[in-house]
Amino acid sequence: MRVHVLLVCAALSLSSARAETLSDADRETLLENLEKLRESANSKVDAKFRIALAAFREAIGSDDAAISLYLNCMEKVNFEDQQKKSADFREWKRKEAEKLSDPGLRLALRHQLRWLVLTLQAASEKADRSKLAVEAQELVDSIFREPEKLKNQEAILNQAVTSSVFARAYEINSEKAKDWPLSPIQLDQIYTQVLLPPYRSASRLNELRAAWIKRIQQESSKMEHWSENDKKPKEEKRIGMASAMPGLAYEKFLAETQPKLQWDMEIDLFRNGDESGAAVRMLAHLEKHLTHPSAREWGKVFEELLKPVDAENPPKSGSPAQ
Repeated sequence: MRVHVLLVCAALSLSSARAETLSDADRETLLENLEKLRESANSKVDAKFRIALAAFREAIGSDDAAISLYLNCMEKVNFEDQQKKSADFREWKRKEAEKLSDPGLRLALRHQLRWLVLTLQAASEKADRSKLAVEAQELVDSIFREPEKLKNQEAILNQAVTSSVFARAYEINSEKAKDWPLSPIQLDQIYTQVLLPPYRSASRLNELRAAWIKRIQQESSKMEHWSENDKKPKEEKRIGMASAMPGLAYEKFLAETQPKLQWDMEIDLFRNGDESGAAVRMLAHLEKHLTHPSAREWGKVFEELLKPVDAENPPKSGSPAQ
């Protein structure tokens, strides 16, 4: 009996494993169903994005709207999703009342939301990068127009917007755009990847130089207003007192980083058509910064740039070496 049962099981197994080919009609039906699944998934994703974008854009409109959405998202992500009690959220708000009432926080949240919207747009295959670059410049300019209003908000502005509480609450934290910085104050990446490239041509040298100058000014403002020394209360910063002196980080920026940025600007201009003007300015720059740690390297680069051009291997235009 046992052998008979085993034979029956084996026969059934062989029967179920018998090869069967799909008919053309079956293939067509399965492909149609697959396409319907894709369309349904895309539709759900699009709907989620539309809801998120609508909420973000509304919150950008005012300080009150921004803080309201922030609190709603905080409650969802850090309390509801963590299965914590409503009383825990109310207690958190009570402890954070002073920070939550800071106008700088609300302004920073609006900037973060604006950059999040731009980031989501940049992630789209249909994104118009030239238009987004204009909007990105406007946003960065607005941040550094009055940086003193955003003291103590660097953590929010530095945070990757796809990791923000807004993105997590609306479950869009996995969206990323190629060659698009995730923070509105990552000035190096913003200018290198988004703002400077459109101007790298002989016909747009004035715009290229203006963009570089703006970048250097904003880098300086960032260090001046958001350094640790500048966070001291104003009443402690009196003339003649040590606290009134520039912070060490800012002093180092002025002595080392700013001259390097100025040099990179002239290299960029030289390689994109302004050889005569940039060469004169580079020579003056070397003379002014003879003791800079990079002065010797700059001299070698300048010497290479001044050598006669090899017709077979002309120098490539583009951004300065980083």
